[in-house]
Amino acid sequence: MISGAIRISGILLLCSLTWNAWGADITGTITLKGEPPREKVLPLDAMCRKTRPGEVPTTRFFLADKSGGLADVFVYLKSVPGEFEPPATPVVIDQVGCEYVPYVLGAQKGQKIVVKNSDPILHNVHPTPRVKGNPEMNLAQLPAPIGKDLTFVFDYPEMFLRFKCDVHRWMYAYVSVMDHPFFTVSGKDGSYTIKNVPPGDYEIVAVHRKAHAPRYVGLTEKVTVKDSTETVDFTIDITKAD
Repeated sequence: MISGAIRISGILLLCSLTWNAWGADITGTITLKGEPPREKVLPLDAMCRKTRPGEVPTTRFFLADKSGGLADVFVYLKSVPGEFEPPATPVVIDQVGCEYVPYVLGAQKGQKIVVKNSDPILHNVHPTPRVKGNPEMNLAQLPAPIGKDLTFVFDYPEMFLRFKCDVHRWMYAYVSVMDHPFFTVSGKDGSYTIKNVPPGDYEIVAVHRKAHAPRYVGLTEKVTVKDSTETVDFTIDITKAD
């Protein structure tokens, strides 16, 4: 029995290693075309201003660098066959300087989303899902260092599930919940990478919370993954109506 168990474990490990070896990355850059609206100054109260002396923080609707690289674009594969267990490692959102960090992120359905409070200020964490079955909650979170982390889990896919703080009305984060792990968010320079995609033909989607609101259809391209990195770039043109 022990020998058989070892043999089965070895086969499972080999399959896992083979799957990872077959997987290839999809990478690219998201570029913004057009002049976005001017960001608005956040109406920080006196306590929040103390956490950010000398700063004038603004909204984060369109974060583009000098080359037009657009951050906070959610990029994902539209459909991937198979069932995928949620990662054991949680997704983490922190509250720093009376803002949620990161602002846009992704999680797999069933994966834990841990919300921390690094501020010396009371916050409340209020996810407001639109999809039936994803629970709405509203929980107070004490200031650091005594405030305990809060944990949330959502079992149904949903694009840009909103987290907000009712105490500080400018505080938002947006979590896209997926039924597979093949997604990412573009960085400050607009670049992104989806790692270890199994070979196959896919549709890859880039969606920006403001540019593609309210339907969140985004931009779609076809991509074939084989055994080497594939590059797919997107241009989000805000001079055109969605």
